[in-house]
Amino acid sequence: MQISRKTRYALRGVFELAKRYGTGPTKVAEVAEAQAIPARFLEVILGQLKRAGFVGSQRGTEGGYSLLRHPTRVTAGDVIRAIEGPIETVDFLAGERNSGVPRGSCVFHPMWRQAQEAISGVYDSTTFQDLIEQEKAGEAKCSLSYSI
Repeated sequence: MQISRKTRYALRGVFELAKRYGTGPTKVAEVAEAQAIPARFLEVILGQLKRAGFVGSQRGTEGGYSLLRHPTRVTAGDVIRAIEGPIETVDFLAGERNSGVPRGSCVFHPMWRQAQEAISGVYDSTTFQDLIEQEKAGEAKCSLSYSI
């Protein structure tokens, strides 16, 4: 499963709102700047997350977006599903079962199901509070690569 840029931006946007949880609404521009996300794209993503019930918005000069649930109650898996839909490593359930694919390919289904469950397990067990704590502990170190 490839995580789209939109989903990565959604995760980073929710992460930033999780860090600011309980402080009131945060302007899109502030989230966008803090997480290096194009503001217009982030606005669309936050609208989608609002419809999914993860973020709320408030209009006006003091308005912005805020996380509706405590960061311990929102997982990476929740956000991924809100943006991407079901987490599937291989589209084997829908595609191969009735498509005339040779019978031998069915032997792979248990392996693919295990992989899907393992990946979902990681996403579903990682809360945004976990990520905040990792950042505070300095465990989340990113190295930028500028190779061409």
